[in-house]
Amino acid sequence: MSPKPPSGQAVVIAWPQPAALIDMSGRIVLANPAMRSALGGAVLIRPGDSATRLFPAAEPAIQAALRGEAPAPIHAEGQGMLRLVPLGDGAGALLLLESLAPSQGARLEILGRLAGGIAHDFNNLLAVVLGGAGALRRLYPSDEAGLELDAIDGAAQRGSALVRQLLAFARQQVMAPRVIDLNESIRQISQMLPRLMGNQIDLHMELQEPGRSVRVDPSQWDQVLLNLIVNARDAMGGKGVLYITTGRRLVLDADTLPPGRYVMVEVTDSGPGIAPEVLPRIFEPFFTTKLDQGGTGLGLATVQGIIGQFGGQMEVESRLGKGSTFRILLPRHDGPADEPLPTKHIPLAQPNGPILLVDDEPSLLRVAKLCLQQAGFAVEAALDGEEALEMLEAGLRPCLIASDVAMPGMDGLALARAARSLMPDVPVLLLSGYSAAVVGSDLAAEGFRFLAKPYTPDALRMAVAGAFLPLAANLKMEHK
Repeated sequence: MSPKPPSGQAVVIAWPQPAALIDMSGRIVLANPAMRSALGGAVLIRPGDSATRLFPAAEPAIQAALRGEAPAPIHAEGQGMLRLVPLGDGAGALLLLESLAPSQGARLEILGRLAGGIAHDFNNLLAVVLGGAGALRRLYPSDEAGLELDAIDGAAQRGSALVRQLLAFARQQVMAPRVIDLNESIRQISQMLPRLMGNQIDLHMELQEPGRSVRVDPSQWDQVLLNLIVNARDAMGGKGVLYITTGRRLVLDADTLPPGRYVMVEVTDSGPGIAPEVLPRIFEPFFTTKLDQGGTGLGLATVQGIIGQFGGQMEVESRLGKGSTFRILLPRHDGPADEPLPTKHIPLAQPNGPILLVDDEPSLLRVAKLCLQQAGFAVEAALDGEEALEMLEAGLRPCLIASDVAMPGMDGLALARAARSLMPDVPVLLLSGYSAAVVGSDLAAEGFRFLAKPYTPDALRMAVAGAFLPLAANLKMEHK
């Protein structure tokens, strides 16, 4: 049991408003959970840190409060209104942060929901573009048409990459998690760093042994590391020292992480550091100091979103002239890494009957139907879950049901469950611009396959092949 804090500190800890105690030297004694939440986790607050590092604009007010005066409230841009309350008798001061708008956490949640909704609708549009281009490629295979269709494909794929960034920020990105060896993943990515960083940046790696395992999406994990490394390279102006270290941390009591064992990855640069007024905002979406260089402000917001989906947390430490450290905490996975995924060709089974295709977006329904027909399938289409269920109840027996998830009325998940009550063995493929996690069900446990929008015609055909695999396995067993 840790000792209880003094009564005054206990009051500050329990205080619902963001608050921090400051000693007579202007350093943080403690910051309560509300203060840490209000700053959004972008700034690591430690006892002994200078209060002016967190709130540079408040330095005159802090000094006045420490002299026993009652300074006027200070507006801290992007943070809120600061009030300094002198405590007297050499006890320092109390710093209170009053939000002028929803807290940063609330703002990010609102933005996340908005981004997720926009991404879902935009994914539908991109799926129509990709599907239409794929269908036209089969109808008009000439070289001239191919060049124009390549341009259409390329633009849609770039749009899809932007949507993935939005979904990652909103923590609704489609993930394919696997258990990997953390140190080995860093060694592999380090092989491509010399070309990425140039010959004027020295790389130093200190990977703690024995290595630990984590459960992450390998491609998204690579994106996180590369993003932090490129940011470090740019911060150093292409010249300096980059440190990548791993370790572990035992979390017993934290505001934002469940207690448990975590692995730690640190990416540290020898650059000029991050300005104190910028540091609290670096994870805000669309905030960038590189607007003139084409920065979107989504890089670190995306990284934070991905790490959040992994169940982890980002921390940042930076001082002017001393460089910056980006620290990642991830839940430790006890057990060996997964075996590499097989790359063998998967044959497409062709059971009898049509595919029942369901989507409330008519243009996407038409394009997806054409793609499946070009692959040799008969297709029955429905614009909503109720219509599809009526077709099943009237006697339609499809070889597979491919349905959008988010539809007015009966959604795709409810349709799939109702269809299984009529046809217990029918394969189901669910389609959505949201991630499988956001759908809110363990799809694999129910025997449902999932395909994220936007999808190309080839991706749709491969997903259909995957949905047929359990059926193909059953047929093979029956013929033994």
